[in-house]
Amino acid sequence: MSQTQALVPTSVSPSPVGPAVGALNGNHTAEPEKASSAPLPLTDELVAEILKGRGLRGWFRLARVARVLGLFTLYLFLDTYDVRADFNRRMAGRRLEEASGKDLFAQSRAQARNFLSVVCDKLIRLLRLLVFRGHEGSTNKTARLEKQAAWLSGSLIGLGPTFIKIGQALGTRADLLPLAYVKELSTLQDQVPAFSTAEAFARIESELGRSLSECYTEIDSEPVASASLGQVYRARLSSGEEVAVKVQRPDLEQIISFDVAVLYKIVKLVNRFFPKANENADWEGMLREFHTTVFEEMDYVKEGRNADRFRYNFRTWQVIRVPKIYWSHTSRRVLTLQFIRGTKVTDVEQLRARRISAVKVNRLLVRTYLKQLLEDGFFHADPHPGNLLVMDSGHLAFFDFGMVGRITPKLQSQMIDAFFHVLARDVQGLGHDIINLNFLKPGVDPETIRPVVERLFKVYLNLKLGEVKFKELTYDLAEVIYEYPFRLPSNFTYIMRALMTLEGIGIVTDPEFSFFETAKPYAKEFMLRREGKAFRQLIFDKITGRQENGNGSIEWSRVWKLTKMAASMYMQR
Repeated sequence: MSQTQALVPTSVSPSPVGPAVGALNGNHTAEPEKASSAPLPLTDELVAEILKGRGLRGWFRLARVARVLGLFTLYLFLDTYDVRADFNRRMAGRRLEEASGKDLFAQSRAQARNFLSVVCDKLIRLLRLLVFRGHEGSTNKTARLEKQAAWLSGSLIGLGPTFIKIGQALGTRADLLPLAYVKELSTLQDQVPAFSTAEAFARIESELGRSLSECYTEIDSEPVASASLGQVYRARLSSGEEVAVKVQRPDLEQIISFDVAVLYKIVKLVNRFFPKANENADWEGMLREFHTTVFEEMDYVKEGRNADRFRYNFRTWQVIRVPKIYWSHTSRRVLTLQFIRGTKVTDVEQLRARRISAVKVNRLLVRTYLKQLLEDGFFHADPHPGNLLVMDSGHLAFFDFGMVGRITPKLQSQMIDAFFHVLARDVQGLGHDIINLNFLKPGVDPETIRPVVERLFKVYLNLKLGEVKFKELTYDLAEVIYEYPFRLPSNFTYIMRALMTLEGIGIVTDPEFSFFETAKPYAKEFMLRREGKAFRQLIFDKITGRQENGNGSIEWSRVWKLTKMAASMYMQR
């Protein structure tokens, strides 16, 4: 959406959470009882069925997608090659050192391998010079990066809604991508080419079962915003309320299904011919999660329910605003919400002009996500700047709840424990957390890598949290990631995406931003609340003679840590 328009409610009245979250303030019809069924699991059989009869069209699409993604990967690889080259040199030195104590054949093989590495390094550097036409920091390279970014953005738009969504996610990764890429891809948040208004109005009438004039007393002839899955029109209800009407793009389910099937084929081919590509990230699992989530996002009834649940979770936070859904004017492909004007969270100049502190807004945003992740177990999974708005009153508004993440109580508890161990600098506990959170490849004996994990954390926990930068940490850990059996589990895909997006927003709004330092006081508060509740329950069980909670014993060392944390928080306040 534009920087000055978005969808938020004017009230935050609580609504019940459950299958029928609908009647808001008693003024509107309750939400429809039925929503679309969940998408079928992504399997070889389903992909074969989707691609059946596509023939050359399917292979042509696969080639187009592979070309765009392949060139993008190449450009990114060349741009970050210096860091990778340092890693390669360190590994080559280790191999030569290890071979020095072995027989002549082993030494010769190590030297030959090192010679090939040097030749490859020279060739890659030559290719980089040809592609960027200049060295790091030169005007030529900057111009080439801008041209590549424009090509990538245009190519993703040309590939359609699925890849526009991928571009939106990439556009938030200021920690990984060149600035020119981030700037260009950020336009995909709300500047996607619109589809025909005639088609949009026909869909509204078809979905709501009424003529356009019966639905709205007025509606603009042009959309105020156009995004990957739909576009938005300003309108007015017969009651006089100004609303925004979100209409889904035509044939979206078929387009997304086809594209996901093509991506599935690419992942399978890569895994077959380059099996190491899947060693440190579960790409197939991530694609399955994307498939499930994007189909949920296409169901506007589910989006409305998600908004109601989110509003209920933040019912006591007066500073947060969440869209109110008009269920009488909502269906699976049409969503009607209240309309409001405001400013994007990353528009620092506009915020300053309105005397709103961008730093305070960013800290509030971090705090809301800690609540979502550590307390609610239900979070907004797409927090790019186009989905966050600061009202002139200073309230922070969330909207577009099509993509949400859910965290099981068990995973939530493990994440809280991990943060607790970070704060306590408990190296042994952190090693245990990495194993419990499934950051190991299947079938690996956890005991073989526990000493490595503990050694790594011992180094980084000696630094102040604010000194740890994600990008540097990624490459510093490269040797461990490649040599040992670690991988990013698929259930962390959207958690990591949300956290990295927040870090990107934080870097834009506050040059001194550190996610860990900002999060620390709030995380302590949430952890203290959870641990205190568990302790009170344990004491109650002791007094009443119940022993349901484990063996019923009290961990006095943990109680002492909680007491110190509570005292520290009290003194700081």
